[in-house]
Amino acid sequence: MSTKTFAHGIELKPTEGGREAIERIMSAYGYGTRQQLADHMGVSKGGIGNRWMRDTFPYDWVIVCAAETKASLAWLMTGNGPMFDAKESDVISINNIKIIDGVIHQAGYNMFDLSFLKRDLKQPIQLIDGNGRYILETSFSDITDGLWLVEIDGTCSLKKISKIPNKKLKVSDDQVSFECGLDDIKPIGRVAMTVNNI
Repeated sequence: MSTKTFAHGIELKPTEGGREAIERIMSAYGYGTRQQLADHMGVSKGGIGNRWMRDTFPYDWVIVCAAETKASLAWLMTGNGPMFDAKESDVISINNIKIIDGVIHQAGYNMFDLSFLKRDLKQPIQLIDGNGRYILETSFSDITDGLWLVEIDGTCSLKKISKIPNKKLKVSDDQVSFECGLDDIKPIGRVAMTVNNI
């Protein structure tokens, strides 16, 4: 079978690249398993298994995914370029972090509709902390009153911060409250939104 190459290096090869394309589709939707994708597309586990094992390119799913998620068609087809074109997409990928024993760990990402997020966010990340989920703004020039993810003596945690006179801060949580200087803590991000558990 002859292969034709189009713009963005897109080649039509029905029997190659199916697995990688399925993984990209899962990423665009934010799915962690092929079963989630199969359920979304309305196919059986065996149906998606066949495409995976035969490496059959899922052109139909690529089109549906591009329409539903606004993911770049070129990226879905080839893996080249950005997953989403910020000018055309109303969906954004936000990295997740978790705090384990006072240390920040990467924890995948989530897709958010831009209409859900505050419009003035510049560098958001999502903190997953126990049963709570928080959207943090990590771009800031000054500490303001509010709930912050901070590092104190090498340990990271959420703290309520209030500015008080003499360039000092009042820092508190459910268990402790103290005053310190601006240089005694390292701010990482301010809680801009609390996300209800899904």
